Amino acid sequence: MKAIIFAGGVGTRLWPLSRKKSPKQFEKIIGDRSTLQLAAERLLPDFTWEDIFISTGKQYIPIVQEQLNKLPPRHVIGEPQVRDVGPAVGLMTALLAKETPNEPMVILWSDHLVRKEALFRKILRIAGDIVKDNQDKIVFVSQKPRFASENLGWISYGSEVMKKEGVSFHSFVDFQYRPDADTAKKYFASGHHAWNLGYFVTTPAFLWKQYVAFAPNLAAGITRIADAWGTAQFSDILDEIYPTLEKISFDNAILEKLDANDALVISDNIEWSDIGAWEALKEALEESKEKNVTQGKVMLTDTEDSLVYNYNGKQLVVTIDMEDVLVVNTDDVLLVCRKTSVPKVKKLVESMQGTENDHLT
Repeated sequence: MKAIIFAGGVGTRLWPLSRKKSPKQFEKIIGDRSTLQLAAERLLPDFTWEDIFISTGKQYIPIVQEQLNKLPPRHVIGEPQVRDVGPAVGLMTALLAKETPNEPMVILWSDHLVRKEALFRKILRIAGDIVKDNQDKIVFVSQKPRFASENLGWISYGSEVMKKEGVSFHSFVDFQYRPDADTAKKYFASGHHAWNLGYFVTTPAFLWKQYVAFAPNLAAGITRIADAWGTAQFSDILDEIYPTLEKISFDNAILEKLDANDALVISDNIEWSDIGAWEALKEALEESKEKNVTQGKVMLTDTEDSLVYNYNGKQLVVTIDMEDVLVVNTDDVLLVCRKTSVPKVKKLVESMQGTENDHLT
């Protein structure tokens, strides 16, 4: 099986650690490893480095190659311009369709945490076996919800279709994106809804067929790029054509038009977390809600339910009588806010662009 890990995006909700010059997926958020490194390494040993491909921004290729130095250099594809996820997934699918069209592939993302790594690899292996025997299928891998999240996408599924090695495959119903509070509570209680991770297993040939059918103009442009794959002209043609591709989400381009009969859903507890924002990182790493999550030189007194990250080795960060706060200290920015105020971080960063503080974004 092949694995494609997408490592694009800036991640402004993890500012001030995540910046344009070095987004969140390349920073040491958990211990001494970046989430990109964790995403690739959790696939081993079931996958080899030859099985793994990375999609990122062109400017981040050196960072990826440094952090994943065992990865073949040609397996790191750099988009010259951000055109949303539709073109990004389409390009990687087209490239693999040229090399291994009928070998299962899994789509993954670089800014997630998965604690049950052995179970995760088992699920991918079994999903790959199903896809290998059913070339016209796509299998969505989802997380059993831990709470009624309004900030995550959901996937609804029906009855069990089959079971293999203890892993259940359900019929697919549809997707929902960030429901309101009441709807999220209903989903959580239903027993037929799960968090949609954006993970799925299929073959390049099957997914590319969807692009040709549902996004023909996009597929035509990508085909011109893919035809140059493996030649000396690939980089130049990628730079020329990719910025002209339609800017469209993968959901709008493909998923909304997918035949439900072609899809299956696995919902299991792999202890997945999206750590795209500070409060989500706190939830992912906390032992209990009242416990603190810290990194670096910190001293906490009468402080609870807080995240305190200090990336400045020359300073000690001290908190006293604090609750429900985030403190993130870097060499040039100190962020202090309530956890509930994290949605305002993105707006703050956007307001700094084009000002005297633009270099800090």
